[in-house]
Amino acid sequence: MTPQPTSQILTLEDWIRRSLLFLILCWLTVAILFPIYQLVARSFQNSDGQWIGFLNYLEYFTTPSLSTSLLNSFQVAIASTFTSVSIGFICAYALTRTAIPGKGIFRTFFLLPISIPSITHGIGLIYLFGNQGILTRGFFGFFQDRFGFDPSLNIQLYGFNGILLGDTLDCLPLAIIILTTALTIADARLYEAAQSLKTPNWRTFLQVTLPGIRYGLLSAILVCFIQAFTDFGAPIVVGGQFNVLATDVYKQVIGQQNFAMGATVSVLLVLPTLLVFVVNRIVEQRQIALVGAKVVPLKPKPNLFSDLVFFVFCGLISLVILSVLGTSIFASFVKVWYNLNDPGLLQFTLDNYNVNVAGSTGIEPFWNSIQLALYSAGFGTIVIFLTAYLVEKTPGWNQLRSFISFLSTLPNALPGMVVGLSYIFFFNLPSLILPFTDLSIPNPFNGIYTSIILLVIANVIHYHTVSFVTLSTALKQIDSEFEAIAASMRVPFYITLVRVTLPLCLPALSQTVVYLFVNSLRTVSALVFLYSAPGLLLATVAIVNLEDAGETATAAAMSTLVVLTSLTIQGIYGLMTQRLINRSFGWMK
Repeated sequence: MTPQPTSQILTLEDWIRRSLLFLILCWLTVAILFPIYQLVARSFQNSDGQWIGFLNYLEYFTTPSLSTSLLNSFQVAIASTFTSVSIGFICAYALTRTAIPGKGIFRTFFLLPISIPSITHGIGLIYLFGNQGILTRGFFGFFQDRFGFDPSLNIQLYGFNGILLGDTLDCLPLAIIILTTALTIADARLYEAAQSLKTPNWRTFLQVTLPGIRYGLLSAILVCFIQAFTDFGAPIVVGGQFNVLATDVYKQVIGQQNFAMGATVSVLLVLPTLLVFVVNRIVEQRQIALVGAKVVPLKPKPNLFSDLVFFVFCGLISLVILSVLGTSIFASFVKVWYNLNDPGLLQFTLDNYNVNVAGSTGIEPFWNSIQLALYSAGFGTIVIFLTAYLVEKTPGWNQLRSFISFLSTLPNALPGMVVGLSYIFFFNLPSLILPFTDLSIPNPFNGIYTSIILLVIANVIHYHTVSFVTLSTALKQIDSEFEAIAASMRVPFYITLVRVTLPLCLPALSQTVVYLFVNSLRTVSALVFLYSAPGLLLATVAIVNLEDAGETATAAAMSTLVVLTSLTIQGIYGLMTQRLINRSFGWMK
């Protein structure tokens, strides 16, 4: 048999890849664009679905009890960004520019909040600074009775102060990660030149250090602002009467069943984050290479005084993080919280882990969350890797690939609550009206509403951007010569994908699996609107319901299960990481 020409084989493979690209485009359109369109359209309608223009927005801005939330959101976001970036910079500087001992331990403690639901921060703060908190009540008279000393500290937790503390804890690891990366890149020659010129340390800091990390610092500010502006966990637990946009969306939809106003508030929640997202993209594109081929890595020199100061500071921050988390875990095992002042009366129990909320008993919500996290991690990794592969490795069709890349990064500008509410508006519709016509067709996606499938899709889209960027970066590092050689040898692209590309991307794939699993387990904002059947109640949603009902100890117990599972998964991943790298890149040694 005469072999087929190479061009014919390539044309067939090219057709297959472009068909897959079209399917990915359809997937992202249905999962992102259509729901967002329905959300925006609903904000211009009344409760009966009739078009009313900007009346919802006019009502919002002319109602003080509503419009105040917008100002409160900016106030909290700005304050939280300032505190988290300031503390994060000092911690990152200590990890990269000093010779303090125990950097690995400090780094682990600093990154702990990433594995913890923001609701857990709120619960821990309640047990520390709430009306019956340990610090508020002066350790329940323990020191007063024995030493005549009352160490009580009342910070008026519920309201702005509580949200500020919760959001700072939530944003701190993000700031540390970004700033550590920025501070790691430094040329020792610049500092040696400053030292030889006898430049004061403060001037070296202003003229060398800060300019070198300006893009990283700005990126940290923007990322922390988005995180704090859209956070739902801390405000719903310790916000009290201090309303923000995220809690307004929840109250309008769940409390008042006012979906039109909920959509209006959601749009207002998206606009600032979308603007910050665009600015952040511009900042990333304008970054220039700060390290050349002749760079001399900066090695921090020991300094007894400064190292001691930074060590103490890092120790205090670590203590705060561990105290908030540890108090929440400890409270989940205590039978009577007020007996802490007398160790003889202190009793431990597991009764708090017998959850009874919204028709679910025992730890059923926790197992639902585990199941959802597994599905989200598996399905999400496959779909996102395929998206990244087709965008990076498909020849031609540059505009289509660029548009898919844009859609893949767009979810980073969409708060979780916006994703969840937009899915209600789109997937709950029995029929779809074609734009600019009066024609309607049955909604082919309505069947997955109230099912776990919709929850999986919501999680995958919510955390799509970071996973896509991670896998795209890994694919860009693979030389295109692999595909060129395979094509010249008439090896189908899917063979190269399985035998070469996948093994080389194994570390990034495993990182994506863990990232999707952990975040699907700890998220609440994207799912709080979507669980409908009692059998689909999730752990984080149960925590919100329990806290609303005053069952704080039971909420702490459910939160503890989520935290310990998340930490266990990440610990296993950490132990396996080096082995995966050695297996994937061992042939290069």
